[in-house]
Amino acid sequence: MIFMMELSFLFIISLMTTIGKSSNKTKTRLAILFLAAGEGSRLGGFPKVLLKKDGQTLLHSFCLSMQALCPIEIVIVTGFHAQEIESQLASIDTSQLPIRMIRNPHPEAGQASSVRLGLEALKSDYDALIIALCDQPDIGVLEIEALLEQFTRRDTHHEIILPMVNGDRGNPVVFSKKVIDSILAIPKMVCRPYMDQYPELVLIMNTDKQAYVLDADTELDILALGLTK
Repeated sequence: MIFMMELSFLFIISLMTTIGKSSNKTKTRLAILFLAAGEGSRLGGFPKVLLKKDGQTLLHSFCLSMQALCPIEIVIVTGFHAQEIESQLASIDTSQLPIRMIRNPHPEAGQASSVRLGLEALKSDYDALIIALCDQPDIGVLEIEALLEQFTRRDTHHEIILPMVNGDRGNPVVFSKKVIDSILAIPKMVCRPYMDQYPELVLIMNTDKQAYVLDADTELDILALGLTK
């Protein structure tokens, strides 16, 4: 009887340990830059990150997914709809996430300005940075883990992991801290032109997963992706 009780106790401890494990299998020190500064002009000025899938905002879904990856830093860049997004974030339990939210004072300058602002705001000693868009509802833990797996297995001369679906560039993209430091050393430089300037640093991850290229830009996209306002 005592032996059975001991086995039951060990099973419970093992189960609790499994549940508490990170899904970040690579053990990479991960930072995340989440871009949510856009106007959503083609959606009638609706903030894309507050679109809903299965009754949950994309912001909420993002936070839940990130908990499983155990990042050491998350920076969310807002702009046109900062107050609405901040209010939504305040209603979500983010106690287990190292989130900071910053506002782009000039979101009309475009996504590049938000990227640069976000890069300059990073403070942690991360290994890999994921730059993610707020309007990709099918990007989750598995998609990010696939990118991180490629990052850990990359050759020493590769510093960027870019998903590619049937010849189309996808997102999110992974960057090493080394390459981000190089980008920041160049005034006003951001990631896309740097990648184009130094293609030898980019490792293409060819995949047939449509999640990397699907985003919600228009009302038709919302319908196709099963989203609601």
